[in-house]
Amino acid sequence: MANENLPDIDPALQPVSEDLCAEFKEAFRAVHLIRTRAQSDGFTVQSLGEERTGHAVLIDDSGIFVTIGYLIVEAEQVWLVDDTGAATEAHVLGSDTETGLGLVQMLGKPKMPAMPIGSSADLKMGDRAVFAGHGGCDQSVQVEVVGKREFAGYWEYLLDDAIFTSPSHPFWGGGALIGLDGTLRGIGSLFVQESEPVTEEMPPREGNMIVPIDLLADVKGDLLLHGSRQSAPRPWLGMFSAEASGKVVVAGLWDGGPADKAGLEAGDLLLEIDGKPISDMASMYKMIWSNGQAGDSVPLTVYREKRILEIEITSANRCDFYKKPGLH
Repeated sequence: MANENLPDIDPALQPVSEDLCAEFKEAFRAVHLIRTRAQSDGFTVQSLGEERTGHAVLIDDSGIFVTIGYLIVEAEQVWLVDDTGAATEAHVLGSDTETGLGLVQMLGKPKMPAMPIGSSADLKMGDRAVFAGHGGCDQSVQVEVVGKREFAGYWEYLLDDAIFTSPSHPFWGGGALIGLDGTLRGIGSLFVQESEPVTEEMPPREGNMIVPIDLLADVKGDLLLHGSRQSAPRPWLGMFSAEASGKVVVAGLWDGGPADKAGLEAGDLLLEIDGKPISDMASMYKMIWSNGQAGDSVPLTVYREKRILEIEITSANRCDFYKKPGLH
């Protein structure tokens, strides 16, 4: 399986091989290309597409890889490509909607050692690291940790202490944030751009949002044994939201999801949840999740076309909408 279509990365942004320790060079080999094909009638195909490509990182010599969950949810075919270009079939072990992380199992013996797992908590603002994609130095970017803060994603997702790095890696999904000691510190999730310029002379800074690797420890056992987190699932409404100037708006809906069925519409301004005012996406998610468990009703007050509407949404467990992997 060829590695075509990998992006060109500016050589000035790439790490210099001669400057890296032996452990770091070995860590590069653990980053594989992952190609997946979701089930054609899968629920997530409407948003994520059927064919997905990114990276996955070998974290156990038995062939367990960690990646970003959106690459593998509902996947019926999974292939891992190593540093020689050899492709090996794999299958999904599980994914977690709360952290965004997922695990896959290679159906064969890895030809390189696993990357040691380090601590994302040890990373500080200003620390240097490497955002590594499959392909070694040529597919990696020297980065700086420019932020560690709460992150609210438009798809009903919240991290308390997400990692932000800059400059950006152009092919970020599932990539490895590697500390200068050669240990794994996080998994690439998104491209991000600061909303305000750094200075008048500098444009807004581009970078990536990284899921801290420390989050894997709490859910790894559940994913290996059951394929999903075993704690009570959070209420899910099936909406995409956008935030600006202290207001939250419905940006889109999952077709057939709870909010769609309840009559919520794109463009609705979200005012209150159970009588409590909404000021930002993060606090909105916390109110939804504290309202009860998946399946409980969530009362929303919205503004639409000069009218105030009360809409009751019967929440759900989002995983109930996903097609299960064919093999576990």
